[in-house]
Amino acid sequence: MTPSLLNITPELTASVASKTAAAQALLADIAGHWSPTTFANGLGAEDMVLTDLIAKFNANSPANPIEIFSLDTGRLPLETYDLMAAVQQHYGLKLKVYFPQSEAVETYVRSNGINAFYESVELRKGCCYVRKVEPLKRALAGKKAWITGLRAEQAATRVGLPQQEFDEGNGLEKFNPLASWSEKEIWTYIKQNAVPYNALHDKFYPSIGCAPCTRAISLGEDIRSGRWWWESPDSKECGLHVKG
Repeated sequence: MTPSLLNITPELTASVASKTAAAQALLADIAGHWSPTTFANGLGAEDMVLTDLIAKFNANSPANPIEIFSLDTGRLPLETYDLMAAVQQHYGLKLKVYFPQSEAVETYVRSNGINAFYESVELRKGCCYVRKVEPLKRALAGKKAWITGLRAEQAATRVGLPQQEFDEGNGLEKFNPLASWSEKEIWTYIKQNAVPYNALHDKFYPSIGCAPCTRAISLGEDIRSGRWWWESPDSKECGLHVKG
């Protein structure tokens, strides 16, 4: 689904209002009991909903704000960088951006090749580790909790996603405030609140990551089918949200 195809019904409006209130209450609870906490903004549609909610929360609770950060892998689409700039302009905030360690990227590329991630799941996950997982660990250092924009219906690997869980791999609490939201509810919120979003969403890119690992999808395809499309759906995680 692209944003232009969304039909906002009274039922959708009511559902979004209810879930928005629940998300706002959860954010207040997180800030009150799990500070310092941070939000991993991947700049997807879900993440932009949370960016809007957190920006509004921080404006009303300046004494106990929720941090927002993003990971720049070095291979993001131009449209994602444009969105970073739009976020700064729209909300008046500068994203805290983490980059991969240059030596680790150089070692990976020299050993495996610039596009080695197409060759095997192991090499792809190795690239994701260097460009995403290690920077995430630095971003989460010293935090009691982190927030994500994950939704249960996004992929086979996310079925049964809870709203709150303990992240054993990073040793802190993890919150997924939008776990029960549908894709239509996400886009309803974005439209109703004039939230900026990635221009690629209008070109049939429902899930956006690094440019070489993301493609547009066709009508009827799963919303995550454009990510690592050469792999089995059961392995399609980059390592940021794998338990253990």
